[in-house]
Amino acid sequence: MTQLILASGSQSRAQLLRSAGLTFEIVPPHVDEITVREALVAEGVRPRDLADALAELKAVKVSTSRPGALVIGSDQILVFDGEIISKSSDVAEAKTLLQQLSGRRHQLLTAVVLARSGAIVWRHIASAELAMRKLSDDFVDSYLASHGEAILSSVGCYQLEGAGIQLFSQIDGDYFGILGLPLLPLLNALRDMGALAT
Repeated sequence: MTQLILASGSQSRAQLLRSAGLTFEIVPPHVDEITVREALVAEGVRPRDLADALAELKAVKVSTSRPGALVIGSDQILVFDGEIISKSSDVAEAKTLLQQLSGRRHQLLTAVVLARSGAIVWRHIASAELAMRKLSDDFVDSYLASHGEAILSSVGCYQLEGAGIQLFSQIDGDYFGILGLPLLPLLNALRDMGALAT
C-alpha cells in the first residue's frame, strides 16, 4: 500500500484523517507560509488560487524529500467583504474578527492537493458560505473565555465541530472542508490511486 503523509501540523486535519481510518505519517512542511501568502496577495492572486498555491507549496516541499509517498497538502482562505482574512495573532484580534463577522456572511475556501515525488497528481478546492448570527458582546466574551488561544488555530476563530457551531445561523458547502480538509473528494482520489482499499 502507498505510504500517506500529511504535510501539516494541523491537529484538526490529522484528526479528520484518523477518524476516517487512514494510516499516515505527519511531516510538517516548514515553509515560510506568511511570506509566500503576502507575496501572492501583493500580486493580486485570487483567493481560491492562493489557497491552492499554499496547499501545493506544502505538499511539494514534503514530497520532494519522500519520493514515492502520496503527500497531502491543504490550506484555507477566509474571504470577508472581498478581503482575505489572516489568522488572528491573539485573543484580542479574535474578538475584533468575531465582532466584524457577526451578523454577516463570509466565504471559506479549502484547497487540498496530492503530490508524489515533487509533482502534483491531484487537486481540489471546496467552497463554503457561512452566515454568522448576530452575536452579543457577552456571548463573544464568554466564547473566547471558554476557548482561549485554542481558537487561534482556526482562520475564522471558530471550531465548527465544537461549540463554534453556535456562532452560525446557516452554512452552505462542504462541512469537512470547513473543518480543514475536503474529506470525501480526497478519499475518492486516494481510492482511485490505489492508496485506499476499494
